Amino acid sequence: MAQTDKATPDWERIESDYRAGLLSVREIAAPQGITEGAVRKRAKRDAWTRDLAAKIKSKSDDLVRKEAVRSAVRTERAGTDAFVVEANAEAIAAVRISHRSDIARFRRLARSLLREIEIETESLDLFEELGELLRSEDDKGQDKRNDIYRKVITGASRVDSMKKLAETLKTLIGLEREAYNIGEAMKPSDTDSAAFLREIASHLPD
Repeated sequence: MAQTDKATPDWERIESDYRAGLLSVREIAAPQGITEGAVRKRAKRDAWTRDLAAKIKSKSDDLVRKEAVRSAVRTERAGTDAFVVEANAEAIAAVRISHRSDIARFRRLARSLLREIEIETESLDLFEELGELLRSEDDKGQDKRNDIYRKVITGASRVDSMKKLAETLKTLIGLEREAYNIGEAMKPSDTDSAAFLREIASHLPD
């Protein structure tokens, strides 16, 4: 059987691929069944020039695509972070607004209680007269309900109520300052809450 001749390299195709610059020398040589060295030797002999412009453009296009992907990821991440910040800020704001509403209700109640004590103190003689009119002693000369009533309207009872009210307001002031994010630099005396405390103190018996 006759030995088949080894295929002759297509040097025109090799030269064309070499000059185009898109394929590496190894990629050009392999399909032709020759070595890289053979291609380089022929290129040097025939003064082939390798045009790398297309390869450079291809590489630059690839870099641009990669950067576009990275930019898209950064944008998406930034959007996600913004969403998280916005959602949590809204949740915290809702809680603080709710706290402000509750604190305002407690403050109104505290003022109402203060007004009740104020009326009782200013009209003490009327309350005492009412106690006399309603007094109904039993056969032992006692009226326990009336005695309890008189104890409630005494100065000691009012002082105790005022002290408890002042303590309640002190707590409210702290909660109010926290809910409104009032810094420590602002002294309580500069707020209307402090004025309210002074108002309470003015009604305390000497």
